[in-house]
Amino acid sequence: MRTHYCTEVTEKNIGETVTVAGWVNSRRDHGGIIFIDLRDKGGLVQLVADPQDSKEALEVAETVRDEFVLIATGKVRARGEGLENPNLITGKIEIVVDNLVIENKSKPMPFDLNDEKVNDEIKLRNRFLELRSRKSYEIFQLRSKATIQVRNTLDELGFLDVETPILTKSTPEGARDYLVPSRVHGGEFYALPQSPQLFKQLLMVSGFDKYFQIAKCFRDEDLRADRQPEFTQIDVEMSFCDQEDVIKVAEKLIYDVFTKCGKDVPSTFPRITYAEAMEKYGSDKPDLRFDMPMVDVIDIFANSTNEIFADIAKDKAHNRIKAIKCPNGDNIFSKRQMKGFEDYVRKFGAKGLGYFQMKEDGLKGPLTKFFSEADLEEIVKVTELEVGDVVFFGAGHKKVVCDYMGRFRLYLAEQMDIIPADAYEFVWVVDFPMFEIEDGKIKALHHPFTMPKDLNKENIEEIESIAYDIVLNGTELGGGSIRIHKEHIQSEVFSLMGISEEEAQSKFGFLLDALKYGAPSHGGFAMGLDRMIMLLAGTDSIRDVIAFPKTQKAQCLMTQAPSEVDAEQLKELSLRIRKTEQ
Repeated sequence: MRTHYCTEVTEKNIGETVTVAGWVNSRRDHGGIIFIDLRDKGGLVQLVADPQDSKEALEVAETVRDEFVLIATGKVRARGEGLENPNLITGKIEIVVDNLVIENKSKPMPFDLNDEKVNDEIKLRNRFLELRSRKSYEIFQLRSKATIQVRNTLDELGFLDVETPILTKSTPEGARDYLVPSRVHGGEFYALPQSPQLFKQLLMVSGFDKYFQIAKCFRDEDLRADRQPEFTQIDVEMSFCDQEDVIKVAEKLIYDVFTKCGKDVPSTFPRITYAEAMEKYGSDKPDLRFDMPMVDVIDIFANSTNEIFADIAKDKAHNRIKAIKCPNGDNIFSKRQMKGFEDYVRKFGAKGLGYFQMKEDGLKGPLTKFFSEADLEEIVKVTELEVGDVVFFGAGHKKVVCDYMGRFRLYLAEQMDIIPADAYEFVWVVDFPMFEIEDGKIKALHHPFTMPKDLNKENIEEIESIAYDIVLNGTELGGGSIRIHKEHIQSEVFSLMGISEEEAQSKFGFLLDALKYGAPSHGGFAMGLDRMIMLLAGTDSIRDVIAFPKTQKAQCLMTQAPSEVDAEQLKELSLRIRKTEQ
């Protein structure tokens, strides 16, 4: 139908007859001569309908409106001096149309494609139209380029691309499963995979050595900006490897993808232990684009005459008193703002928020009366305060304090506008705890197939695992672990978690059986492809990088999914809907 894409028509084609096709981006009538900006995947080219060249083309052009689909044939000419558009690739030429065909008409658009402020609901209901925007096309162009590079790099490294089942068995992996009822086996259900975790381990038992997959995963959990019920991850597993081998592959993959997409990133990334990340940044996904670490001042506060601080400081095993220095904060924030920060941290469990201001003659603030001059000087020393700085501190239970002070660190940085938008700061977080205790129950922090370092420690929360996460700009890009490949270790982990032999066999029997048949040592990682593209594209919502995303209520406004099904379908599936009273 066409000889060229719009942006392929250049000065080299002047004098030639070309055919282009696309959508009407805009139409302008200049006293009997009509100019049309035609758009395709590459960009815009200007069409001219002039009665001196073709009255028929002009008659058609007069009926054209925005977003009509056109096929245009005409001669390429130079626009002429003073008429060029430097903002367009095709800004030096135009096509004088002698044949114009309206391939299809369009209703008036429900929103302006280039309006960033359009309501999300309107855009998601008309997602097929939003995808016409230049921004959307460039995002999916980027996604395609990144995905192809993932395949190329892993193929180059000898990994085999293997698909694993979508209809599988429900297993406890952290989030809720999406369940699919079986028609053939009434009352029984498949589950959609939260990840291919068990299957990729089975492939290692099968001797496949190196596996990868760009896998669809499903989790029925509460949504937010960087989470969707269905998402895509880069899934990788390899045999006879240790942590260093896996990290090396992951770093090469990230480096290749980011450089292919035009980003300048290092080829290896720094590391930090989980314990250090929590103590310094209050998060296992620290944003290192700015400094401002948390500093422990519990020993100094132990000397305070304030009973609240002194009591908290007595139990250093379970409590923390953390300080965050805010450079030049005294000149940025008013006292009213600093007191208002307390409202922010209270939302996350804080009972209060203290602060000192660093003046020419030392620390000032409502709490200085509870400290000796020597202790105030020590606070200045350990937090490295200079005149004009403010230091904030929170006190209480370790987990709560680290959480709200970590959040407060990010909040302060945003308020101060000190987070560089164009920086890429990667960090590996390693040595994760194997277990966590929630509501008195022992749970695996990652998953129960992660290899523990030493199961013989008295305090179960001190047992570390060979697990690692890769973090970019405060977002968890992915993570993985060395897996348990010996049946007796896997059984001991299940036992510590309170999973009986019968329950383990019922839920994971196929994996446990496989481990009895010469399973190699193995490990791997998974990276969120959607999150990676989100960060590469510089957008703040994962919905922007998924072609047809869901809302925060897990609905597709375009197709109206989920939806009711008729009674006959339910009967075939041995299901009955029970309506609950409101």
